[in-house]
Amino acid sequence: MKLGIFAKTFEGTEPATVLNAVAAAGFTCAQYNMACSGLAPMPETITEAQAHAVGEAALSSGVEIVAVSGTFNMIHPDPAVREAGLRNLATLAERCAGMSTTLITLCTGTRDPIDQWKAHADNDTPEAWRDLLEAMGAAIEIVERYEVDLGIEPELANVVNSAEKAYRLIAALKSPRIKIVLDPANLFEVATLDEQRNIVSSAIDLLADRIVMAHAKDRNPDGRFATAGKGVLDYAHYLGRLKAIGFEGSLVTHGLSASEAAGAATFLKSSLSGEAAGAGR
Repeated sequence: MKLGIFAKTFEGTEPATVLNAVAAAGFTCAQYNMACSGLAPMPETITEAQAHAVGEAALSSGVEIVAVSGTFNMIHPDPAVREAGLRNLATLAERCAGMSTTLITLCTGTRDPIDQWKAHADNDTPEAWRDLLEAMGAAIEIVERYEVDLGIEPELANVVNSAEKAYRLIAALKSPRIKIVLDPANLFEVATLDEQRNIVSSAIDLLADRIVMAHAKDRNPDGRFATAGKGVLDYAHYLGRLKAIGFEGSLVTHGLSASEAAGAATFLKSSLSGEAAGAGR
């Protein structure tokens, strides 16, 4: 597996500055965010020069851009907000080739009008699912024009809040452009070790053929998020299940400070080496 990190973990508004910091911390790939180019995360405009600056910085730093963040609230209660998000998604998709990436990560959204990472009771309604299918259909039309894939991530606060719902979405859309970004810490808050392992195993088995990226963060015992390796997530089990399905993509950490990045890289490298050693026994 390739070891990566969210580029926006590091300060800077120039791609070379940020990606050199990624490399210095021990990572070989990154999930990019346009904020690292001094732009809005979902800009209305990205010039060809701005896109190529990312691609050139990736080449010079030796850091592969495995994805770029395209998150917006796909089921926002205001249709105008959803439409603006889709327009900006088209802007991003058009520039992916210049940034040397073919994957845009998305969040499936929430009915909360303020915070796209906050759960809402209406997320489970048929109307929310209908709006998601409509927005995803439009997003697929956009990325097909530019030969880019969409990585959706099941998370408890969003309309796709489980592996089962992600599978249902894939079945409904019938598009090879829909891929999965799997973060096990987004599939549970508080769980026993056996419950956690069952949730992670079931998700990986169910979505195996669509997983293109794995995320690496953690949960504290009380359910709060934690830096990878500093919580209760059973990384040996998680990485072992990914290996069992033949996953060879990127393992991308996030939700940590820049000062923690090198330590997280060391932990993840050790975990991956331990898994490889275990496989050889």
